[in-house]
Amino acid sequence: MLAKQSLRALGRRTGVVSLATRGVTTSTFELFKIGVGPSSSHTVGPMKACNDFVDRLREENLLDATDRVEIELFGSLSLTGKGHATDQACLLGLSGMAPDKVEDAVGVLHAISRDRVLKLGGEKFISFEEREQLHWSFERKKEHSNAMTVRALGDGGKTTLLEETYFSIGGGFIRTMQEMHASKEDLKEEKEANQLDLHFKNMKELLNICATKQMDIAEVMRHNERHKGFSDEEINERLDRIWGVMNGCVERGLNSTEPVLPGRLEVKRRAPKLFQKEKRFARSNSMGAENDSSMPLLNGMSKLSMYAIAVNEENAGGWSQIVTAPTNGASGIIPACIKHLLVDLLNPRTVRQLPNLYPTYEDAMIEAPRRFLLTAAAIGALFKQNASISGAEAGCQGEVGVASSMAAGGLAACLGGSPGQVENAAEIAMEHSLGLTCDPIDGLVQIPCIERNAMGATKAMNAAALAIVSAEETHHISFDTVVEVMRQIGNDMKEEYKETALGGLALANKITRSSPAC
Repeated sequence: MLAKQSLRALGRRTGVVSLATRGVTTSTFELFKIGVGPSSSHTVGPMKACNDFVDRLREENLLDATDRVEIELFGSLSLTGKGHATDQACLLGLSGMAPDKVEDAVGVLHAISRDRVLKLGGEKFISFEEREQLHWSFERKKEHSNAMTVRALGDGGKTTLLEETYFSIGGGFIRTMQEMHASKEDLKEEKEANQLDLHFKNMKELLNICATKQMDIAEVMRHNERHKGFSDEEINERLDRIWGVMNGCVERGLNSTEPVLPGRLEVKRRAPKLFQKEKRFARSNSMGAENDSSMPLLNGMSKLSMYAIAVNEENAGGWSQIVTAPTNGASGIIPACIKHLLVDLLNPRTVRQLPNLYPTYEDAMIEAPRRFLLTAAAIGALFKQNASISGAEAGCQGEVGVASSMAAGGLAACLGGSPGQVENAAEIAMEHSLGLTCDPIDGLVQIPCIERNAMGATKAMNAAALAIVSAEETHHISFDTVVEVMRQIGNDMKEEYKETALGGLALANKITRSSPAC
């Protein structure tokens, strides 16, 4: 059995995933987490692992006795770690900085490199020589490709005080080695502690709840958040903050003055120029008023792509505030779709046709993002529970594919779709994302990640439209079926295509791995 302290830690540690259970236990606010770029699994997860390690040192009264810390990165964390800033995330996490409260990251990292000293937990100065204390191993742990070991040493580095192996399993969720090998008794105990009031383990059960309770998917999720102890006011506050951070990221990306993204690929930012062109087109008020052959292409879909690119360029820019949705690598799709929904789709005329959802246009501007996020969270939680949201485990179908599916369902729900049509939209988006590989060039979350988010967003819009205008009985493949197929494809996919930069498009520049500069 897991120690009671370890079980309590599951509830205490923000971002530590619940152990696998029969029913979904993931909260909306666990799936959508405010953090930093560029990667939820390679930046946010390792930072949280180091946060947790420091917390345990405090709990066991070992912090003062620690005079050396060592980190070893394995598998995908090592292979693409430099491009994903995994090493830097670890140092910030050991310094006491949390993903949702990153301040002056560049200054802290510069001081560690310059002085070779790290302020452990923000309290105790210890020496830290990165070349000697942060190790890169291409070995893949059998439990998961994203693995890291952290150890604290005392007595001049002669005695191991504490050692833990963590797994970053996608979306900023982490597990310890003990949690990865939990017994059936542990799973049962954890399930009972986290059981949702309206619990479901697949989409079929969720739709049955909707039918019997006369609720839509967003209402089911809201009910379960209430059961977790949140008031409606608190739920709305949290949802509004998530959308506020997402929207802020869109706006920063559109108005950025930085011409080039970091990294040796020297990728140029495109969102600001696309935004300026779109504004010129809007001012022209006519397709033919501008002497530019690209102007007729500036429609709703191009704006949707622009929003997604803006977010992912911000994510790739480093240490920008991002919402995992459900991962950082796929963080542009849901914000883009909500922005498109509010700016281009929910006009006053459309809102008047949806009186059961939005009494007024003003209400729609407030309620639609909330409804979208709650619906999308149910879909994302089912993928996380029954397949994966990790690129290192399922390829990009687990990131962009899942985000596109979540967004399709969210759009359908906000445009008056029934729970069955929401399921159909989510299924369509994933059905046509099956097999997507995760093969970032140079280990950077840039190529193909930025454009792929634009493609995922437009796919979500198409999927939602098809689902809403089609009769439900024309739906042949169920969401639960496509989730299982996606899981099987992830299991069958070669490791070269699972966020290792060892195959696929990652070889376009003849780069086989993002090796540390040592």
